[in-house]
Amino acid sequence: FLSTCRRFDDLWLDYSYFIQSLGNFYFTLFKKASKHYLYTIMRVSQVCLLGLLAPVVTLAFLPQSLKTNPTQTSLRNPGRIQNAGGVASWYQDEQCSFTQLNMAFTSDKPSNIFDGPMALTKERDACGVGFIANTKEGGELGTHKVVTEGLSALTCMEHRGACGGDGVSGDGAGVMTQIPWDLFPEFRSEENPNPGVGMIFLPRDEEKRNAVKQKIEAVCRANELEFVGWREVPVDPDVLGPMARGAMPSIWQFFVNSPTRLEPNDDSRRDGFERTLYLVRRRFLVELKNAGLVWEDDHEVYVASFSSRTIVYKGMVQSAVLAQFYKDLTNEKYTSQFIIYHRRFSTNTSPRWPLAQPMRVVGHNGEINTLLGNVNWIKAREAAKGNFDNNMPVSGADLVDYDSTENIVTMCDTQDIPGFLEPVVSLDRSDSANLDSVFELMTQSRHRAPCALMAMVPTAYQNNPDLKNNPEITNFYKFHGGLLEAWDGPALLVYSDGKSIGASLDRNGLRPARYSITKDGTVYMMSETGVIPNLKEADIIEKGRLGPGQMINVDLVSGEFKDNIRIKSEIASRHPYGEWIEKQRKDVTKLPADGERQYEDETTTFAQSTFGWGLEDIGMQIQDMAGSAKETTYSMGDDAPIACLSERPHTVYNYFKQRFAQVTNPPIDPLREGVVMSLGMTLGKKESIYKVSEKGARLIHLESPVLNRVEMDKIKSYAEPENGGFKQETLSTRYALEDGPAGIKAALEALCDQAANAVKNGAEVLILSDLAADQAELDQSTYIPPLVAVGAVHHRLIDDGLRMDAGIVVETGSAWSTHHIACLVGYGANAVHPYLALETVKQWYSQDKTQKMMEAGKLKSITVAEAQENYRVAVENGLLKILSKMGISLLTSYQGAQIFEALGLSDEIIERSFKGTTSRIGGMSLEDIASETVMMRPEVVKAKMKLINYGYYKPVPKLGEYHINSSDLAKLLHDAIGLDKGVSAATDRDELENDGVKPKSVANYEIFKKSLETAPLANIRDLIELDSDRSPISIDEVEPASEIMQRFCTGAMSLGALSREAHETLAIAVNRIGGKSNSGEGGEDIIRGKPLTDVDDKGRSATFPHLAGLKNGDSANSFIHQVASGRFGVTPEFLVTAKQLEIKMAQGAKPGEGGQLPGPKVSDYIAGLRASKPGVTLISPPPHHDIYSIEDLAQLIHDLH
Repeated sequence: FLSTCRRFDDLWLDYSYFIQSLGNFYFTLFKKASKHYLYTIMRVSQVCLLGLLAPVVTLAFLPQSLKTNPTQTSLRNPGRIQNAGGVASWYQDEQCSFTQLNMAFTSDKPSNIFDGPMALTKERDACGVGFIANTKEGGELGTHKVVTEGLSALTCMEHRGACGGDGVSGDGAGVMTQIPWDLFPEFRSEENPNPGVGMIFLPRDEEKRNAVKQKIEAVCRANELEFVGWREVPVDPDVLGPMARGAMPSIWQFFVNSPTRLEPNDDSRRDGFERTLYLVRRRFLVELKNAGLVWEDDHEVYVASFSSRTIVYKGMVQSAVLAQFYKDLTNEKYTSQFIIYHRRFSTNTSPRWPLAQPMRVVGHNGEINTLLGNVNWIKAREAAKGNFDNNMPVSGADLVDYDSTENIVTMCDTQDIPGFLEPVVSLDRSDSANLDSVFELMTQSRHRAPCALMAMVPTAYQNNPDLKNNPEITNFYKFHGGLLEAWDGPALLVYSDGKSIGASLDRNGLRPARYSITKDGTVYMMSETGVIPNLKEADIIEKGRLGPGQMINVDLVSGEFKDNIRIKSEIASRHPYGEWIEKQRKDVTKLPADGERQYEDETTTFAQSTFGWGLEDIGMQIQDMAGSAKETTYSMGDDAPIACLSERPHTVYNYFKQRFAQVTNPPIDPLREGVVMSLGMTLGKKESIYKVSEKGARLIHLESPVLNRVEMDKIKSYAEPENGGFKQETLSTRYALEDGPAGIKAALEALCDQAANAVKNGAEVLILSDLAADQAELDQSTYIPPLVAVGAVHHRLIDDGLRMDAGIVVETGSAWSTHHIACLVGYGANAVHPYLALETVKQWYSQDKTQKMMEAGKLKSITVAEAQENYRVAVENGLLKILSKMGISLLTSYQGAQIFEALGLSDEIIERSFKGTTSRIGGMSLEDIASETVMMRPEVVKAKMKLINYGYYKPVPKLGEYHINSSDLAKLLHDAIGLDKGVSAATDRDELENDGVKPKSVANYEIFKKSLETAPLANIRDLIELDSDRSPISIDEVEPASEIMQRFCTGAMSLGALSREAHETLAIAVNRIGGKSNSGEGGEDIIRGKPLTDVDDKGRSATFPHLAGLKNGDSANSFIHQVASGRFGVTPEFLVTAKQLEIKMAQGAKPGEGGQLPGPKVSDYIAGLRASKPGVTLISPPPHHDIYSIEDLAQLIHDLH
């Protein structure tokens, strides 16, 4: 049922996959104290094009009759609330009873589904890119040879791109060059030998095109750009594929002269003219929208370039077709000193002409994993510019005057003024386009291009031996790291602003980049060697490769080639960054925690209960984290209900799911690549990145985002005038319990107002605290959940243009796991003081049980300070693991990135605290959150002075959370099929009739089925009930069960994760029905490769003496053999005995991590299969070590064959 559509890696999912394809059913769930309100919305989504290289996301087609609004239904989960004491007024008891949701649809209303922001992976590229530069030949206009060689190199990069389903159209290819002035003699004059040249995609419809042209001319003239004329670019549409030709725009160039009053003030490199062209280009789309000249169909208007230095030719074509399509490129008069070439591989989106690269200043091979956070911070940074002293309103500003344009790009908000300039960043653009836009803005603010890229994509400078003799470079990165979060992700970036050209790799070096320099002065940089035809080894005088975070640069004025150290040292030496840091920066290093208790034991337990702690959190998490500095190891899978369907109270963190990297932007390995990762954070006012000054160094640098009380005191000491004068404000997030659920709205509003006013009055550090002074305050007050509070304050400060002026520390008792702290940082916190978690560590340490375990050697003997540090180390390692799942190296890039999906929160909360977060279902309101928070209080659950075991992780018999895979349910299934777990090879199986297997029981199966039907809700799919609008088809039209069962597959569960008996039994059973069993990673015993021939009449085999019920001809060989990055058990025999090979691209249950088999499970047998040692834990690394590029995947497939 899978058919190839656009190219080899694009899959459309068949309607028959409907039942399992739940990704685009949307539900709005309002959960109140004693019931669930469910508004159910379903609609059809456009089928997503998913790469063979990406984890498969299943989407569903729905008939038109289902694309409608739902009717309202409600559902009650009995036993959700126990009213008690003074908080009973928070709840209402409403009687309603539904066990399943019945969906009723009408067909006269459109769907009002909310998709949320686009997925982080909506626009991604994996491409080939390079440049050629020669300033020695051809004078200032360069040579045609450079262009020819660049086009040849582009053609050799075809394998790094992708083509359309028609076999001809491409995802995109393009070049950026110096403007070929000899091609345009009629548009030049003695007074203006270098006019501005625009390359623009216009509508094919002549009437619309002429209207757009007139508006473009009017905008130019309004800004004193004398309009010289239009030139239709000569093209050959016949060489395009049907898809590209169908989407092809009308392609034109236009020319403008420099404003006359700019000439005397402009510098020798025309920076003022370039800024005017830049700002006017950003005016075009605004004016076109105002004139109603923007259409949603194929009449897209896009300015590929508008400059007096560079020009971009690009399109939805394959590499070799670009020069055939654009006739200019083969014209001998087309000369240039440089060329940037790019071949695009659009991972999971349909190609478009504007998305081809190079962009206006950058050619990008890779992905920006931190995109959402980068966009948010740029918005905050631009809003902050609007508050600078002596600032002018941008609208109505002079876009011609030299000083005026410089002030606009450096001092004015150019993002959120839709009536004047096109936004700098937008989530409806690709990651490459946003990166290009910010990079362009920085270069227009008089940053040199390599300087801008060093700041945006920094190298891992800490403890870098390559930089030990260049402290100025290290100081540059320290300085800019405090001002600008990294645009992080695997990336090879080639750039040019017309004054220089260069290339840089990301800090991990996860893209290939090589260069050669020849005797004639030509510099060749490419994704791989061999792309330049006739390049002789004898002509090469130097060659090399870019390592992680390294850069090369060619000065197009002087012709100098500058390697990594030279260009970075030159940039870093422009300002005394080291002196500034020494004078201004304050450092908070890790300090030993104190052992003084915050509360008495009873108060501590009460506080824990109010913040949602359960017995499992202490007995499992805190004990492991404080005792061994490691997170608790869990088995795969989570069979408890999602938070929005649970009958138990949950913290707000549980309504968020972490998102993770996909194949072309792979996870990284925090163990093997720790040198490039950092959890360092900063507090204080972040100065402008557009104007560098000493004030930019005035920050508090935190070694760790997890703070103890001693470090909090150290931060507070920096408020003293003689110690830095960092003004601070502590804002309480607690409010009176008597205010009821409605009180949270007023409290949140007041908190945001206080935060904004504090920052306006000079506060540089905000501490959001839910710390209660004593038991009396705990009794009388509740709190705004810290995640809701920090998100609301963060976005309020962004909206007010104040976010860059202050750092936020969350001081909370409602954060103890790595997920909690990741959520807080992900939604804006600069640091977290988990005071109650540290208090709990002290409480745990002081218990007699803990001390006895230390005395007995079951726990390492440690001090209370060491226990708290162990807890912090466990959290930090967990944070690094979470970052690595998204391929992110720096916590500063993760901060505010909101790389989560909300599940079960209303639009009200999303808009207030989590703006921009994808939320495909609705749910809890603020009042519902307040009610659920109070439900955790001990007086509500009748658990005064003791904690409840909620059973979220392990099932507990009474009052515990429901688990889908419960022992009771398993027993019902066993009874139905006659399985007696008391019978085994170790007991009396061989003496019992039919090996102790009892007759099957239809009655017991009906009980099992009824149990499933009436079970509590646990997952979104549990809400689905099909309401057909047609008569059933005849059973004769349905495939027989034997055919359907051949499509069945087992999960990829390894031998070791499952027992040998279970693994072999599954394989034999699935093979009998013609399905496909899966080995999982870890190999298989070679004896499983052949069918059984030695089975006796009792169903016994000497080959598998531990199994029963066998038949001759049975095969225990898994149909699918899996290969993971650990390569455990991958032998020639393992490969050749497979009928299908499966390459693990991502760990389903632990995305971004490798598979893990704990040491106790590694028996002699398992160790023999995996070529390892018994008792040693086995962990596969994340898969990018094998497959971070298309070429690597192709190589792996070749090697496996």
